[in-house]
Amino acid sequence: MDSSGTGKHFDSGELDIAEPVGWFGGWLNFRWCSTSMSILRAAEKRILSYVKTPYRGRYINVGVVGYGGKEECKVWTLSMNETSEKTPLVLLHGLGSGVALWALNLDGLANSRPVYAFDLPGFGRSSRPNFSNNAMEAEREIVDSIEEWRREVNLERFALLGHSMGGFLASSYAIRFPDRVSHLILADPWGFPERPSDAGSKYPIPVWVKMIAYLLQPLNPLWGIRIAGPMGPKLIEKARPDLIKKFSSLTDDGDAEIANYIFHCNAQNPTGESAFHSMMSNFGWAKFPMCNRISDLRADVPLTMIYGSRSWVDHFPGDMIKASRKESYVDVHIIPGAGHHVYADKTENFNTIVLNACGWSENNKERMHVKVPIFPKELVKQTVILTPGKPDIEQENPDIVEKIKEIESLETIPSETEKKTN
Repeated sequence: MDSSGTGKHFDSGELDIAEPVGWFGGWLNFRWCSTSMSILRAAEKRILSYVKTPYRGRYINVGVVGYGGKEECKVWTLSMNETSEKTPLVLLHGLGSGVALWALNLDGLANSRPVYAFDLPGFGRSSRPNFSNNAMEAEREIVDSIEEWRREVNLERFALLGHSMGGFLASSYAIRFPDRVSHLILADPWGFPERPSDAGSKYPIPVWVKMIAYLLQPLNPLWGIRIAGPMGPKLIEKARPDLIKKFSSLTDDGDAEIANYIFHCNAQNPTGESAFHSMMSNFGWAKFPMCNRISDLRADVPLTMIYGSRSWVDHFPGDMIKASRKESYVDVHIIPGAGHHVYADKTENFNTIVLNACGWSENNKERMHVKVPIFPKELVKQTVILTPGKPDIEQENPDIVEKIKEIESLETIPSETEKKTN
């Protein structure tokens, strides 16, 4: 039953997972952080009570996950409109987030097809297994858990939508399990471009800032939220008004409820955040950038990329991926006025693009099998150099334009159907 008492939502989560000890542990965690999975569950339910579409909430057992794990991992999952015969849509959240931050999108997306959203292991209400501190191994462990989740939910094929870190992981999943992905949809994906070698010299950083950054380097990105303890929700409201204000339409107290939810998502044992820390290089970049690996994505997997025009994530990798996969379906959208949380900034525009992408895959099941040219590594290194002002590419770096033309001129291998026709 939802918090409004209407009975339209079913949440079986209260009995399925043991109450873990928070990040500080024991007495200090209770007195200072004042958090628990029960508190997080209540915060989530308050937000989801404003979702009109009936949903089912449950834990999916995906077995042992992570480095040296012994206990089974349970993944908190929401599902909506499961009886629809259309291809399901699966949602992967970003860093420090959880299923409730899709609240503005769920009604629109689930109106015409099944929708599944889950908290990645190490995040939200899911179990908090320990992951490897090796970047590629941690990535593999999370992707394996996604595949095990799919098996347990019994989804044969689905459209996969990932935001930010979720976009990075969704790409990794689609590369390894292309038969399961009917359409890969990336919303302002993190971890695509390679960190430029001259980033430090091009954008000078004061010595004192470098010293602080060096000292804090071993810490997880969101450590400040946990250190803030009971002041955490207020800190989030002050530090991230750009995110909090997006949800104010849910309720008169929407700002406080979202801040409270984000705090309790991240005040728990931060094992998923630690995995992200292992995969990242100075937060803005990945140790193993996805642009260097996206050529391994099978050519018949359609790809839609959605960026916010005001986001700190550079959209140029999307343009280059489209150029390199000329005969594959690649659609790049830049939504005016939207920031990094593009799904919440321009909800209707975002939902329309996502549903159109899902529909395209259902209407174009027979696709060509083509040879996708290798993504030029030296070109990837130049992408983020243009980020600050996003200047005109042709005026700023004609070498990049020439490379794109070179990619576009490469021949593709015709499909078997084309060979028979010719």
